[in-house]
Amino acid sequence: MPPRSQGDQGMFVTVAKVTKTQGRKGEVAAVLLTDFPERFATRKRLFALDRLDQRSELEVEDHWFHKGGVVFKFAGVDSISQAETLIGSEIQIPRAERAELAGDSVYVSDLIGCIVSDSNREIGRIENVQFGSGEAPLLVVKGEKEILIPFAAEFVEHIDLERKQVHMKLPQGLLELEAPTRGESQPKKD
Repeated sequence: MPPRSQGDQGMFVTVAKVTKTQGRKGEVAAVLLTDFPERFATRKRLFALDRLDQRSELEVEDHWFHKGGVVFKFAGVDSISQAETLIGSEIQIPRAERAELAGDSVYVSDLIGCIVSDSNREIGRIENVQFGSGEAPLLVVKGEKEILIPFAAEFVEHIDLERKQVHMKLPQGLLELEAPTRGESQPKKD
C-alpha cells in the first residue's frame, strides 16, 4: 500500500500500538489507546500503519487482554519473524467506524485543530490535550502564547465540530496564567 497522503491522515484513528511479539505463533502485544477496548470483540478488520507510513489491512483471528494491554493474533501472521514486522505499528480503524458517543461527549482527536473562543474573542487553536493533571483534561491552546485550559463542562458553552469551534466561558484571570514549557509530557488518547 502506498504511503499515506495528507488527505487520508484524518480518515483513520489509532486504537493501539504494537510493542512486541507475544508467544510463538505470530501474536503481538499492544498498548491500548482507546476507551472502547471491548469493541475488539466485534472487529474483524483492523489496519496497521508501519514506521514507513504504509498502511495494510489485517484480519483479526483472536485477541485477549493481558497486563493492561491487548494481544492480537492476525490471519497470515503465523511466526515470530512475521510478528516482528508489526512492532512499532499503529493499529487503526477507519474514523467512520468509531463508537457512537452518548450525550455531549466528544473524541479528543476531534478537538485538535478547533479554534477556542471566550466571550466572542478568539484565544487560539487546540494543538493537543493533556491528561492526568486533575479531574478535567487540559486543552493545549496556541494563540499569542501557549496556554492550558481545563476542558471542564462548566466552562464549555458550545462545541461545533463541523466548524472546528469550541466556545467557552472561562473564569476571569485564567488566560493571564502562564503555560508550562513545551518539554513536559503530553500523553494522547483517543
